[in-house]
Amino acid sequence: MINFLLVIFVISMLYAATTSRMEANVKVLSIQGVLFFLMVLPNFSHIPFSDFLFLCTETLVVKTILIPLILMYIIRKNKAYREVEPYIPGFYSMVITAVLFVFGFIMAYYAGRVSHDVKPLYFGISMSVIMTGLFIIMSRKKIITHIMGYMFMENGIFLLSLSVAREMPLIVNLGILLDIFVGVFILVVFYNKLRSAFESEKMNIDKLDYLKD
Repeated sequence: MINFLLVIFVISMLYAATTSRMEANVKVLSIQGVLFFLMVLPNFSHIPFSDFLFLCTETLVVKTILIPLILMYIIRKNKAYREVEPYIPGFYSMVITAVLFVFGFIMAYYAGRVSHDVKPLYFGISMSVIMTGLFIIMSRKKIITHIMGYMFMENGIFLLSLSVAREMPLIVNLGILLDIFVGVFILVVFYNKLRSAFESEKMNIDKLDYLKD
């Protein structure tokens, strides 16, 4: 069951790295929140109930509903529906993302041989997701896409924490959740301030060139 969920997670990342539709990326983030919840469920008997309840709230409420709603509101308010001119076209993005996941599976193989405390498949996919999130940030122009790339990287970090810890302490979960809120809050404020300053619907990172000395 877990392997099937991880396969769906990989497919969702491949889709996110190739699509130019902003709302599609937000829906992928929401789907990944549901997948995380389903991955946490089998650990119910191995972690304290308070930690389990927190994880369910984090995955179902924050990752699946709250943050996607915030991002969807920003997209529709600013009419930023598509990534029109990415640095790398969709086909090449898919190839690069596939290579990143192959690299992740290789890392999973060696991680399984080196340490028995690491869940190899979790570890390999999490590293690939982190690199894919970074690739999305580097290959896209719109600032809102960079926000979502950051969120994909955070999902990879969450998956990495599942791979290296049999039990996720509450303090670790609180740190991850605080990181999500602070990051999204700062980036959304930053995005809105830039848009009001430039008074343009086409908010690309190219606009930041005007801020140079």
